[in-house]
Amino acid sequence: MGAASVDLPTLVVPGGPMLNGKFQGKDIGSGTHVWKFEEDRKTGQLSDAEYLQAESCMSRSAGHCMTMGTASTMACMVESLGLTLPGAAAIPAVDSRKKVLAQLSGRRIVEMVKEDLKLSRILTRTAFENAIKVNAAVGGSTNLIIHLTAIAGRIGVPLELADFDRLGSGIPLLLNLMPSGKFLMEDFYYAGGLPVILNELQGQLDMEALTVNGLTHGENIKGRETCYNREVIAAYAEPLLPHAGIAVLKGNLAADGAVIKPSAATPALMQHRGRAVVFEDIEDYHRRVDDPGLEIDASSIMVLKNVGPVGYPGMPEVGNMTLPKKLLEQGVMDMVRISDGRMSGTAYGTVVLHVSPEAAIGGVLALVRNGDWIELDVEARRLHLDVAEEELGRRRREWVAPAVPGTDRGYVHLYRGHVQQAHLGADLDFLRGGSGSDVSRDSH
Repeated sequence: MGAASVDLPTLVVPGGPMLNGKFQGKDIGSGTHVWKFEEDRKTGQLSDAEYLQAESCMSRSAGHCMTMGTASTMACMVESLGLTLPGAAAIPAVDSRKKVLAQLSGRRIVEMVKEDLKLSRILTRTAFENAIKVNAAVGGSTNLIIHLTAIAGRIGVPLELADFDRLGSGIPLLLNLMPSGKFLMEDFYYAGGLPVILNELQGQLDMEALTVNGLTHGENIKGRETCYNREVIAAYAEPLLPHAGIAVLKGNLAADGAVIKPSAATPALMQHRGRAVVFEDIEDYHRRVDDPGLEIDASSIMVLKNVGPVGYPGMPEVGNMTLPKKLLEQGVMDMVRISDGRMSGTAYGTVVLHVSPEAAIGGVLALVRNGDWIELDVEARRLHLDVAEEELGRRRREWVAPAVPGTDRGYVHLYRGHVQQAHLGADLDFLRGGSGSDVSRDSH
């Protein structure tokens, strides 16, 4: 985002994923298995000692999460945008080829400066469209929406929430990687990495898009298009799922939109009507979620408020919400969950995120009460609160914005006053539209 603001020659070297986790004879994924192990620990299927041992078995090298979490998603995003050297996204952090990539990247950025190959020549509308489609094919994180939209805002390329659904929802899922599948990033690299995905998607992508090495995607994948493991990377004609991507929902509960990742959700819950169980903020959730007296069942819809850009400044990843202990003990594995927050890309479940406008600024989410009926219909792209408009009007008149202690001065005060809503990228409004490279020159 900073580089986009000043439009300088820019090349990205992804940090790289950790090696595959290994625990009790099985591959485990950093992040994705955290949620599973936490649930198993709650229900006594995993002891405290095993829980602690799993951590060291999961994080066994330097690197980021080796599932298709946010970091892996961003690595795939920058390669699909053309901002890395070919094949960079999936190289494990401790693989010697990562050092080779870093050295070659260092040489190339010097050449880019000499050529004055600025970011604006690479980050075109076409590049953003390519990234959206690739994200669908790899089962990438919903966080891509916020980050990609913010980058587009900085470089001055029009990008709307609806574009992610329009461009991505028809793309098949090709990568069998946690949390949408069963393999990990190390396996993805050995199978051929992102160049194989680009090759499979040739008919959907603009392969003439320019990349940082001065060549196009089409030129870069030559010699790198062979898939070495079809269990990991499916062919376009035989996908894991015919339609993937991220679905954008609209309705009175999300006038400006909300998102869900179908590939990580439970098919039976994609069309669901249930009563709301409301948590006013994350502290309220932690206080009550495991209370045996909590009135909730498998058909309920968990609603978490005030965890959006303004309400929980910074919009941390708390939207996935672990299920109540008593339901886990009954064998319930998933429920519909709705919030104005984000979710880790490593997480899974039927989770609706980024509800906009958020609760803290008086969005309809702020008006939801325990027992209200909510309807989710992913195929129809609908998220509806079944409460009469007259009643909502009465609740709106009674609503008082929640106080957030410690936000009346300093950077947090500035942030809350200028941060945009999730559907616009949650960036600061005064940073939209690049400053241009003249700013960076003037600063020397």
